[in-house]
Amino acid sequence: MGFDPSYSVRTFKSVGTRPIRPDGFDKVTGRARYGADFNMPGQLVGSILRSPHAHARIRRIDTSKAEKLKGVKAVVTAADLPDLTNGNSDLYDMLDNCMARKKALYDGHAVAAVAAVDAQTAAQALDLIEVDYEVLAHVTDVDEAVKDSAPLLHETVFTGGVEPKPTRPSNIANRSQYGHGDIEAGFKEADVVVARSFKTEQTHQGYIEPHACVANVNADGSGELWVCTQGHFVFRQQCATLLGMEVSKLRVTSSEIGGGFGGKTHIWAEPVALALSRKAGRPVKLVMSREEVFRASGPTSATSIDVKIGVRKDGTITAASATLRYSCGPYTGPWAMLGAMTSFACYDLKNVQSVGYEVLVNRPKSAAYRAPSAPMAAFAVESVIDELADKIGMNALDLRIKNAAREGTRSSYGPVYGPIGIGPTLEAVKNHPHMKAPLGKNQGRGMACGFWFNFGGQTCTDLNIGIDGTVTLAVGTIDVGGSRASLSLIAAEELGIPYSQVQAVVADTATLGYNDMTDGSRGTFSTSMATISAGRNAIAEMRSRAAMMWSIPVEDVAWEDGHAVAKGDTHGNLAPLSVKDIAAAAAKTGGPIAGHSELVADGAGVSFATHICDVEVDPETGSTRVLRYTVVQDAGKAVHPTYVEGQYQGGAAQGIGWALNEEYIYGEDGRLQNPGFLDYRVPVCSDLPMIDTQILEIPNPKHPYGVRGVGETSIVPPLGAIANAVSNAVGIRMAHIPMSPPRILAALEAKRAG
Repeated sequence: MGFDPSYSVRTFKSVGTRPIRPDGFDKVTGRARYGADFNMPGQLVGSILRSPHAHARIRRIDTSKAEKLKGVKAVVTAADLPDLTNGNSDLYDMLDNCMARKKALYDGHAVAAVAAVDAQTAAQALDLIEVDYEVLAHVTDVDEAVKDSAPLLHETVFTGGVEPKPTRPSNIANRSQYGHGDIEAGFKEADVVVARSFKTEQTHQGYIEPHACVANVNADGSGELWVCTQGHFVFRQQCATLLGMEVSKLRVTSSEIGGGFGGKTHIWAEPVALALSRKAGRPVKLVMSREEVFRASGPTSATSIDVKIGVRKDGTITAASATLRYSCGPYTGPWAMLGAMTSFACYDLKNVQSVGYEVLVNRPKSAAYRAPSAPMAAFAVESVIDELADKIGMNALDLRIKNAAREGTRSSYGPVYGPIGIGPTLEAVKNHPHMKAPLGKNQGRGMACGFWFNFGGQTCTDLNIGIDGTVTLAVGTIDVGGSRASLSLIAAEELGIPYSQVQAVVADTATLGYNDMTDGSRGTFSTSMATISAGRNAIAEMRSRAAMMWSIPVEDVAWEDGHAVAKGDTHGNLAPLSVKDIAAAAAKTGGPIAGHSELVADGAGVSFATHICDVEVDPETGSTRVLRYTVVQDAGKAVHPTYVEGQYQGGAAQGIGWALNEEYIYGEDGRLQNPGFLDYRVPVCSDLPMIDTQILEIPNPKHPYGVRGVGETSIVPPLGAIANAVSNAVGIRMAHIPMSPPRILAALEAKRAG
């Protein structure tokens, strides 16, 4: 039957409630199985040899000694993963990242791997592999990499997005530009113009669970992969392609996920585990160490950003421009493009331009981290907005309200906005008690806005009704933030049954149609649309079965409060039939009852948030303490408010770490100096205040319940909000993230000296 995704006002019974999470008991008791918790009979231990050099040509690899070691069952190099990508540059980059081919391009790049009977033997085998490197000059800094004098990572890369095509290779892989209007004319109209440059350092998502998988390739070419991932269908497609397997012959099962935040949207070691298993003829388990996770899986980009904004004395922004340079690691990505698209998305601007440059450096391949690229761009823009407000003597919040985007605004990246929540979040912040609370000595308050697109994509869902009337909802989107509970609430709402009668499970790739990756805040948005559609299909079938049981036309059967109800004057003696009643008779009325849906979920509503932060800075040490933090964000419709609040708080907590302490530190040799949680400092409980939240609900008109994605926007404002708070506390504009104690102290000492 047809499916109308448009929003209609309704009263909810299940949606908006706060049931206990269905996975909680298994997780706190240790029954839940994560990537490293799965085992297969006869499995081997996989281990990877990684380059100790930031940039080196691989002259020769001798694996003969390792192969002769007792207990070693397979050794693989790039030769065991031939190039089957047919000229697809993205797939080739994945292949090259999983196993270096001609050159090692960063400290930690995989160059060989072994499968052995135990971990000790595998470690001994790695020591026996001899690699002859020609060490090359390297570059790890994004600003250094764009210079003509910088070492080239690839002789074959010519900057894309530039006409005519450059004649010289470059570390700038691509250029993208967005905007409209006349920038120069806009700046001439301004009374005040502020131009500043900013830097942010590379950070890691910091998920608790390292990457892990168990791979098994059979003699007939079929295979199984148990893996910690945000998208097992995508992993199946990519791994099968790289290994030359038929997609239908590779069955991928997702484990529980111990955090991902975008970092588990890429394949890293999975093709290597499959190659080892294929060669050894036995299952192979491969688990990254924490050091490997830091050195060889995707962190964020480091950035260098220039922002220029002009404003009239009355607070009207007349022009805004940004130039954004994002490091990609050794392979191009969309990171600067996303930064350019999101940088000015919160504002209604007549003249705006943003230009992004994807820059190649000798660091690990960059990956998504919750609204990828947007936090860095927002940090730069929101810092300049605050400075402009100060220069024209206007309240920084009022300046944002005056220039906020609204319904009908042409966004800085192109589309015209429908109903959006940036204005309501700003008004809510203005009226929030946090904004009126007094501050003490050495304390500062900052606020900032943030935006994320949200995505939809390909989605498939099965809704199966058991003979006892309970429902199993099979979905293909990984539960990274509570989607099983939310989707069960939506199924219960649509069918009109209690939440306790619904169980959501994540199906493997052999038992459900294709689903896109759980990223872009698409999990609940897209799968809820498919769930609603499947639910309505099941209701149509149950109405048909009820009509059969009553021997009346199906047109005379309605669905109300979880029951089939006979309509019309001649059917008054027919008692309503529950889901359980209809399911119990299914064998006599046509067999099992189910609803199925496959769709491309379009119309993901854009998302906005505004954050407030109070900090205290110790002028003697430069250390910072976050005193109070408030998140105000539009959820469209909060399906499970507790999970929504958790997403808001989680994004803010990660943003606090990013703003104040977290960064990759590379030595002059190009090697990572802090590949572990002892030296890479994520926030702990004592670093964080209680994070207050306020959920706004401006319905998304393209979703039946008004849902918008919520998981990513919450990490966008923190860098800007905290930077503004620290800058206000110390009286110096802080333009380098993280604002670690040494950086703050250096700024204070420079202020005292000058």
